[in-house]
Amino acid sequence: MTEWRVPLADLDFGEAETQAVLGVLNGRWLTMGSVTQKFEREFASFLGMKNALAVSNATEALHLACLALGIGPGDEVIVPSLSFVATSNAVLYTGAEVRFADILGPEELTISPEEVERAITPRTRAIMVMHYAGYPCRMEEIQAIASRQGLFLIEDAAHAPGASLKGRPLGTWGEVGCFSFFSNKNLSTGEGGMLVTDRDDIAQKVRNLRSHGMTSMTWDRHQGHAYSYDVIDLGYNYRIDEIRSALGLVQLSKLEGNNAHRRAITEEYWNLLSKEIFQPFQNWSKANGVSPSFHIFPILLESGKDRQMFMDSLRSEGVQTSIHYPPIHQFSYYRNRYPGLRLPKTEEVARCEVTLPLYPTMSQEDIHIVTSAVRKALS
Repeated sequence: MTEWRVPLADLDFGEAETQAVLGVLNGRWLTMGSVTQKFEREFASFLGMKNALAVSNATEALHLACLALGIGPGDEVIVPSLSFVATSNAVLYTGAEVRFADILGPEELTISPEEVERAITPRTRAIMVMHYAGYPCRMEEIQAIASRQGLFLIEDAAHAPGASLKGRPLGTWGEVGCFSFFSNKNLSTGEGGMLVTDRDDIAQKVRNLRSHGMTSMTWDRHQGHAYSYDVIDLGYNYRIDEIRSALGLVQLSKLEGNNAHRRAITEEYWNLLSKEIFQPFQNWSKANGVSPSFHIFPILLESGKDRQMFMDSLRSEGVQTSIHYPPIHQFSYYRNRYPGLRLPKTEEVARCEVTLPLYPTMSQEDIHIVTSAVRKALS
């Protein structure tokens, strides 16, 4: 096992998280209950949304979003390929198909509105965007396309808690927004996710589907609010638990401060590496009304540069790196399902992208180690 001097990501966990977990254990109610309800209320309030529903992970949130919007066999959903595979998998779970759209280019690694419009067919029901690295997609343009074409808009906001565009939080621009609380995310509970919506009909559908289609929960019966239940839909066991919700409440209280730390670290990277390496989103993130969450720090190597050699060099200096992402459409399963598909800009970027460490507790020494290792690898 490699002992990293600077890991790719790290948790900002302390005594508050420990006490939150102990509070749940001492309360002796572990499954979804009052702590989860409080987490949902506070997350909804943070975003200014009517409804927030906690689930076990963001993949489930995306799946439930599609189901609640009635997406199923015979339908298509437009998605990016430069994303984690859960983005498209969630659509396929419903029996629908995906249509991949290319990104804008090296400056902005998010889905292109022009390519979205080009991908629309008579079977298209929804557009699913992903706010790559916590930088906003071009939501005004995409929202206009969805409205003009009568399509639903789903936001994969796994990278974007606390990010906003023109004062409006990401995750609140479409019918549904979906967030991830995986271990490397800005708000981390280990596993976990949240679905947000202003539509009460969608919220009620999700509320039923996430717990086996039941009309009352174990917590309701424990509180004496119900004695039995009906099953009104073919639901799933997508519930979160009280321990992770307790962690989520503490992490939510830290989110704005930690996103500010991420911004400061990102801007220092930009300044220190501006002459050495191409860094996407620099111009977009400085535009008026844009407030990213700075989830990860992607760089793009020059054409012909050996990426593996570059990453191995950083590894030898104790610096962990990653790739975000191998394009979904190039995975074996998707190549077989959608043969011959080409997305030139996505493929070009994916060949040369490397992700450097970024987390809110990074020190100046950590930043120095990373930037020195990058310069050494490039030389």
